[in-house]
Amino acid sequence: MDQIDITSEDNLFVQVTESNDVSFPAGNNVFLFSYFTGNGEDGLHLAYSFDGLSWKPLNNGESLLTPMVGKDRLMRDPSITRGKDGLFHIVWTTGWWDRHIGYASSPDLFHWSKQRTIPVMYHEPETRNSWAPELFYDETNDLFYIVWASTIPGKFPEMATSESEKGLNHRLYAVTTKDFVTFSETRLFYDPGFSAIDAAFIRQEGKYWMILKNENSAPAEKNLRVVFTDDLKKGFPVAVSANISGEAWAEGPSPLRIGEYVYVYFDKYIEKKYGAIRSKDGITWEDVSEKISFPQGTRHGTAFSINSKEWKRIKEYTKHGK
Repeated sequence: MDQIDITSEDNLFVQVTESNDVSFPAGNNVFLFSYFTGNGEDGLHLAYSFDGLSWKPLNNGESLLTPMVGKDRLMRDPSITRGKDGLFHIVWTTGWWDRHIGYASSPDLFHWSKQRTIPVMYHEPETRNSWAPELFYDETNDLFYIVWASTIPGKFPEMATSESEKGLNHRLYAVTTKDFVTFSETRLFYDPGFSAIDAAFIRQEGKYWMILKNENSAPAEKNLRVVFTDDLKKGFPVAVSANISGEAWAEGPSPLRIGEYVYVYFDKYIEKKYGAIRSKDGITWEDVSEKISFPQGTRHGTAFSINSKEWKRIKEYTKHGK
């Protein structure tokens, strides 16, 4: 094992460790998965895969970015994407009961900008939470969408809940930005008529897919649904699909295109393991949970790809310190 020390732009000490037997398969992208462990105290973790099935931890499973913002200083649900600026942008849940989310950017996934908060729900002082912000870059409109779940007490008709979730009735909200400096006003993004969290997006052949969690607790749903639109600006229809994730309670969906399939990875959080389904059309889904493996303790994140040059740079950092 080779180990080198890196100091980020925020003066955070990062220790990068990787085994020497990692090679890049010629002609293919390598897939990365951002995730958190535990309650999100130690920050950003990354896993890599060459086939989308077998995922192994980078940095020997250690955090690559320590959370520094928010009163709880957590980094849950790290969502990473990038636009035409070439930077990796990350947003995350900073705490259980915050009205803001965390944000940072990086050219290489090792050197990160100074962390800051985006006050997405400050205009609603009664807001209970800002959970699982998902970052999606819409190439068609050169626009970043940030979509998260919040409960505003009394905003929607009361629903029966379990005792542990009393007072929570989430809907999906959003802001857009081109530069992460100026943001649109927060707006209600999606109201399916039930408590909804954990939206995730992918664009396929001109159609946008949104996978989300039905969070209803009495009776318990706790499963994933999918809905489609041809125009992100016009939004999604209210009616969602039936349960696509099976009987296990599921959350934190993350879609990734691999070959002719869209894979959706998700956290079977009661069973404390990861699951996956795949589909060619978003209608018919196949459970492939038995075919995948993730680092122990993986929790809600996002899957994305990098090219051979970027993978080589990661290897240079891990092996040579360049």
